[in-house]
Amino acid sequence: MKLFSKLMLLLFFCCSVSLFAQKSAIYNNESQDFKKGLSLFHAKQFLAAQIIFEKLQSHSQNTTTIADCTYYAATCAMHLQQPHADLLMENFIEDYPTNANQNKAFFEVASYYFQQNNFVKSLEWFQKMDESQLDQKERDQLYFQKGYAFFITKDKIQANNYLNKVVHSNQYGAQAKYYLGYMAYQNDDFKEANKQFETIANDLDFKEKLSYFQADMNFKLGKFDQAIALGKAALAKSSPTEQSELHKIIGESYFNLQQYDKAWPYLEKYKGKNGKWNNTDFYQLGYAFYQQKDYEKAILQFNKIIDGQDGVAQNAYYHLAESYWKTNQQHQAFMAFKSAADMNFDIKIKEDAALNYAKLSYELGNPYENVSTLLQKFITQYPKNPATPTVQKLLINSYLSSKNYKEALELLEKTSLPENKTIFQKVAFYRGLELVSENNYAAALPWFEKAINTPRDLIFTTRATFWKAESAFQLDRFALALQDFKDFQNNASAKNVVEYKHLTYHLGYCHFKLKQFALAATQFQAYINTPNADKLKVTDSHLRLADALFMTTQYLLAIESYNKVIELQSVEADYASFQKAICYGFISKNTQKIEYLTLFLKKYPQSTLRASALFEMANTYLTINKPALAIKTYDQLLLEFPNSALYPKALFKKGLALYNQDQEDEALAQFKKLVAQFPNAPESLDAVATARLIYLDKNQVDVYANWVKTLPFIAVSNADLDHDSYQVAEKQYLQNNVKAAIAGFEKYLSSFPEGFHALNAHFYLGQLYFNQAAQAKAAVHYEAVCSGSQNEFSEEALFKLSQIYLTNNQHQKSIPTLIRLEKETNTVPYLIFAQSHLMQEYYENKDFANAVVYAEKVLANSKISTADKTNAQVFIARAAFQNQEESKAKQYYAKLQPTAKGELGAEALYYEAYFKNKEGLFELSNKAIQKLSKDFSGYKYFAAKGLIVMAKNYHGLKDAFQATYILEAVLQNFKQFDDVMLEAKQTLEIVKLDAGQTNSSIQK
Repeated sequence: MKLFSKLMLLLFFCCSVSLFAQKSAIYNNESQDFKKGLSLFHAKQFLAAQIIFEKLQSHSQNTTTIADCTYYAATCAMHLQQPHADLLMENFIEDYPTNANQNKAFFEVASYYFQQNNFVKSLEWFQKMDESQLDQKERDQLYFQKGYAFFITKDKIQANNYLNKVVHSNQYGAQAKYYLGYMAYQNDDFKEANKQFETIANDLDFKEKLSYFQADMNFKLGKFDQAIALGKAALAKSSPTEQSELHKIIGESYFNLQQYDKAWPYLEKYKGKNGKWNNTDFYQLGYAFYQQKDYEKAILQFNKIIDGQDGVAQNAYYHLAESYWKTNQQHQAFMAFKSAADMNFDIKIKEDAALNYAKLSYELGNPYENVSTLLQKFITQYPKNPATPTVQKLLINSYLSSKNYKEALELLEKTSLPENKTIFQKVAFYRGLELVSENNYAAALPWFEKAINTPRDLIFTTRATFWKAESAFQLDRFALALQDFKDFQNNASAKNVVEYKHLTYHLGYCHFKLKQFALAATQFQAYINTPNADKLKVTDSHLRLADALFMTTQYLLAIESYNKVIELQSVEADYASFQKAICYGFISKNTQKIEYLTLFLKKYPQSTLRASALFEMANTYLTINKPALAIKTYDQLLLEFPNSALYPKALFKKGLALYNQDQEDEALAQFKKLVAQFPNAPESLDAVATARLIYLDKNQVDVYANWVKTLPFIAVSNADLDHDSYQVAEKQYLQNNVKAAIAGFEKYLSSFPEGFHALNAHFYLGQLYFNQAAQAKAAVHYEAVCSGSQNEFSEEALFKLSQIYLTNNQHQKSIPTLIRLEKETNTVPYLIFAQSHLMQEYYENKDFANAVVYAEKVLANSKISTADKTNAQVFIARAAFQNQEESKAKQYYAKLQPTAKGELGAEALYYEAYFKNKEGLFELSNKAIQKLSKDFSGYKYFAAKGLIVMAKNYHGLKDAFQATYILEAVLQNFKQFDDVMLEAKQTLEIVKLDAGQTNSSIQK
């Protein structure tokens, strides 16, 4: 046992010695590998060293060795700029917080982030370090890198602190002084900057950079000559960015020395900050060109200055205006002077700009402000200005030249200066004419009266008397019109005014409308005999002379005049031909009457008088005892014109003809058809009476009685009472006793709502109420007249009912009423009225297709007036534009140009400008808008729309100032138009966005 124990002890000792020898060998190998890794690390063989450290890190069992290898492997990764190297080092710091390399690790991470230009992160790690553990070289590196990092992150206090710690360092001193000098330069501390820069002036690494700063510092110190010399010397050796800045320094130095001929070549080469100039840059180059009298180039610089609100901008706008003026661009100068006048930085510039703005407003028109108000404002603000007397004269003339009569009158009525009375009379007269051109005679009449009641100029008093008469005539106030025309005729100055040559024509119409036909004939004949009279009016005078002779039973003379109308190929030739035939009937020449009616029907197949001609022809056949031809002609009328007011009359006449031919059953059928279809027609009662005779002849009284009981308007026992009650009311109506007539008809309808005379009563009540302006009551009775089939009153009732619905904007009722009027009327003016208002109603309801259909119907009518033609053309133009048929819209707006007045004239001019803008004809478009602004400034909506187009034109012409000024003025002055404001805002955004690409002063 002892021997065994000794053997076991020997065996354990031998094994222990062997195991210790193995561990010792491993430690020796690790130590050698670690030393090899360090050797490679210090030799900057980082990749090879990293491999060794990572191998040791993964195989070693020694905690210290693993920690050290982790540190060096991470450090190698950082030097090799490997991805996630920072994470490796951060892991080391976290895993081995007590390792001796901890401080170095902080340094390595901070330096790593510094090399990566992540200065914020770098500073975070620098803050964790213990500076006392670093040697001097490492400490210098730390101070410089921290100082530079603070410099980059804009912490100049800390940057100064750390950089100043290494100004004496051989490695970092020059760089530290450069950045210290640069910070002083940025703070305009040029003394400190020079101090730092001088110590490194001969350092080749900084010499070229310092040239720029020294040139700039001399410039900022006002040493312009030195700045120019230094700048020129530095140009060739500088970077492109510095060259741009040096050009600016040299150019602006010459500018400040007032050597503008030398300044502009350098200023022009400046590239701006981030590729953009500011307002001052544009001003300096523009002013240099201005001083060289190169005004076109000056404009190209000044007009890029927008949104300016300082002295530079005011000065620029003033010289921009001057440049425009000297290149004959007065409209552009007008806007630039306005911008300069609105600023208060230089009072002298402000006053002179205000004067020029006022003068140009007078000469060109002003779409933003009333010219008269503007001139008065200048006089008030600058009473001692030498030009004030001239401005006062302009003020007086502006009332007329601006043609803005409405606002001029508002201003004149507020003043009481004696010299303004003469101006007031003229402006009141022209305002009246303006309203006449818009067919607004009711509004025109008071202005003519005011012109007459301010008798300062006899010519204007005389002319106003004429136009007052014409306005009264158009308002159906014929007696007043006649009296005024006579007053005009008796005026000693009448023969000296242009209106006099048509006086007898107008007198003729007044007498005609007042049914003074003999007097009318005399006046129309006098106009026909007038030398060089208007051809259209002469033709019309022949026609009205014929009518007047017709009304005074001078039928042979009437025929002569009607023949003259036909010979002159008047648009009323069909009417004259018809009337001529009628005349032959009145002189018992029925054969000739039928002959001319037959000729009429062949020559004028589309005439609105065709139904009347057939009716007259049929009646004449009856007169000359040719019933068969009469019946045939009635049948033709009934076939062609089922909606004519003559239809019930023709039915009755045909029935009578058949009855007289002993064709009682056929006659009875016609009478019953008439009564069934037209119970309210006056002929229905006669039809019933004649039918009664037929039933009596046939001994069928019971059949008659049963039939009559079905007719609501026949009550045999009350027939006399019905008739008598109606007669009482009608008598009052014919005697023009309005109140009594209304009471009588209302009482009749209350007693006999379905009475035989109910149709007449409703119509006359409608007329009475309409003339009393009681439109709601009138409409009730007109609607009753129109509720049944066509009758003798329905045409007039439909016309008046349409007017009521249109006045009250009752579109759902007006359109069907107008359609029916169009279908049933035989009166040309009513047809034109229906079609023209349907055109307008459809347009307002955005039914543009139907609006065009009716506009074309109006234009197809040869009897329309110039005003009707103009209205039709404008509605076609508007509808085409809404349907995006711009070519058609352009065509019709162009047709309007020669004749359009007032608001239509403004509209036509606006679209001329609009289409020219679309075609890229910006200058021509602007000319149209300038005319719009001068001649139609009172029509604010189209003035505003035109200004937006003008802004777009200037944008197209690269004139950002003009475009911006106009749009901002629109936004300030036309807030009442929502669509204008929206378009102006959107356009201004586009203009500023484009201008902001090159001008850093523009606020987005």
